[in-house]
Amino acid sequence: MRILHTADWHLGKRLERFSRLDEQKMVLNEICDIAENKNVDVVLIAGDLFDVFNPSTEAVELFYKTLKRLSDNGRRAVVAIAGNHDSPERIEAPDPLARACGIYLSGFPNTRIPADAEEGEQSVIVSNSAPGFLELKLAAYDYPLRLMLTPYANEYRLKAFLGMENEEEELRDLLSETWKETAEKFCDDQGVNILMAHLFVSKRGEPLPEETDDEKPILHVGGAQVIFSDNFPKNIQYVALGHLHRYQVIDTDPCPVVYSSSPLSYSFAEANQTKYVVILDIEPGLNAEMEKIELQSGRPLLRVKSHSVDEAVLWLQENQEALVELTLVSDTYISSEDRKRLNQAHDCIITMIPEIRTINQTMESRNAIDLQLGMEELFVQYFKSKHGQDPAESILQLFSEIRSQTTAE
Repeated sequence: MRILHTADWHLGKRLERFSRLDEQKMVLNEICDIAENKNVDVVLIAGDLFDVFNPSTEAVELFYKTLKRLSDNGRRAVVAIAGNHDSPERIEAPDPLARACGIYLSGFPNTRIPADAEEGEQSVIVSNSAPGFLELKLAAYDYPLRLMLTPYANEYRLKAFLGMENEEEELRDLLSETWKETAEKFCDDQGVNILMAHLFVSKRGEPLPEETDDEKPILHVGGAQVIFSDNFPKNIQYVALGHLHRYQVIDTDPCPVVYSSSPLSYSFAEANQTKYVVILDIEPGLNAEMEKIELQSGRPLLRVKSHSVDEAVLWLQENQEALVELTLVSDTYISSEDRKRLNQAHDCIITMIPEIRTINQTMESRNAIDLQLGMEELFVQYFKSKHGQDPAESILQLFSEIRSQTTAE
């Protein structure tokens, strides 16, 4: 059985004021091409399908068009779970229509997708199900695919799902126990057994994996602790993860525990990252064979530091395809004329950061400030230590007015 693992599409996401929707259309088209060219049987999408709870009409349309193509009119199974950026209710809303097309959507950790009442001519049939568990029978195989599904849930929902109100240490242990019970009940060696989750996962005793600034609020899954790779059941053959945007194999014991990566770099913390989908070839009772396929679509995110406007303009002219974070090292702030030159050289400078040399020199002398000076003089020194230059006359006047008003009160 051949399975494609992808995650963290973040449809509708912008980079500052720049839309990424055209890039998302290209990369999702590339993923569809890979699924077709590799004769994939099942596509797993491990959460963060959208970037916000209420995505734009364009993002929603792109999502469903992509799922329709991936499903190949019901001949290929597509299974997607909600991430922390998704509304679980929205993800599950089209479920009856989606299931008729071989698309299965799970928004909550305790979602139960109904089993099909009768086996018909469909290429994909739900042969068994339970809360957080789905068994699929594909017409081309005489063995089933078992999927344990754990969409993102905050601490309150996790406790409700697990039926407990104990401390965080017990929460992680009970989640592990729930997985173990489900696996022992449904996942023998007569089928392919996979767990898909949108969680922060690490290997016990190892440094925590890197994550971007956008994802740091759920470092501990809404209050729940980081999940360790040894919390996963021993009879699972592959763990398909979403949430972290860099491709990484967290562990290989008890099985490959893998973040497939986001399809595009979505912040400058991901600059120069290579993005992938993962292709699995897997049979009952055997180790999964993995192949990561590099995605080519999308504009690169590049960070550059220049020491002159001329140097920056030349670099920008040579890197027109990139989305750029430009740091300009200078003795003064960027003038309006220089800013205009830079923007004319490149139409996608996302962030322009002035790095003032005199700030470092001033910071070295901050401890030498004479507290016997008058309030206005101290303010001037403070302003200069923060910004590398004297305050404008208008700022000094405003400071004097505020000080006078405070003194009067």
